[in-house]
Amino acid sequence: MAMQCSSTEAPLERVLIAGAGDLGLRVGRLLRERGAKVYALRRHPPVHGDDGLCWIGGDLTAPASLGPLPRSITAVVYAPAPDERTAAAYRALYVDGLRGLIARLDTRALGRVLFVSSSAVYGEHGDDWVDEDTPPAPLTATGAALLEAERWLQAQPLPAVVLRLAGLYGPGRTELIERLRRGQARVPREVVHFANRIHVEDAATAVAHLLARRETAPLYVGTDDSPLPLATLYDHLAALLGVPPPAPGAPPPGVGSKRLSNRRLRASGWTPRWPDARAGYAALLAPD
Repeated sequence: MAMQCSSTEAPLERVLIAGAGDLGLRVGRLLRERGAKVYALRRHPPVHGDDGLCWIGGDLTAPASLGPLPRSITAVVYAPAPDERTAAAYRALYVDGLRGLIARLDTRALGRVLFVSSSAVYGEHGDDWVDEDTPPAPLTATGAALLEAERWLQAQPLPAVVLRLAGLYGPGRTELIERLRRGQARVPREVVHFANRIHVEDAATAVAHLLARRETAPLYVGTDDSPLPLATLYDHLAALLGVPPPAPGAPPPGVGSKRLSNRRLRASGWTPRWPDARAGYAALLAPD
């Protein structure tokens, strides 16, 4: 394991970001702004990190590669991203990877483990509202792997919290935009299928907010304020892009329709900057 860290300060917060990709890095920067010491773990750290983060090289799917981890960690954010959407990849990263990491941590100072999960664990609910009390029923093996990891973590003698995020969008997450531009997007029109979104910046502030709270619930849903019929969202984006509305087609597989509620997260004091994905996408597409 290679570690890069130029900081010599001794802050109260010492946070390990396990899976320092786009979301993890955004969380790390927010934590640095409030004075935390942040260890950022990923397989290929930058050669010369100049962002104030302490970089650690290691593969969460190969626990032996992690080596000895920093001691006196006060919080862990588990937010990796799989290379592929297969059951094997999800199990290796979320179930086995999480267990391997926790087994190697000095947990004596650990005040919180935050597991970033997905609202895909809820499955299909039509136009019903879904919150933390809704029983999960994932439609896919990948969703089942996430749920298994959640339940394992919450069964451990550790202060754990799970954040189930809606679909992320934001800078660098433009696959939908490109499909609309190419005329390749399809959307269900005969049956309403609800979409739930959260801007990646809001997802990062939600994680940082939950780490800062003295007390938390064991589970939160992370989404914006405005579940939208998929056709409404796609047609709005097509209008912003100046392209034709997408043709009718099947809904996204394995996700399920539902209207996610962020009431618990909002009640904890978090407020999204982008409460409606239409405004968030408009800002993303606006010229600099």
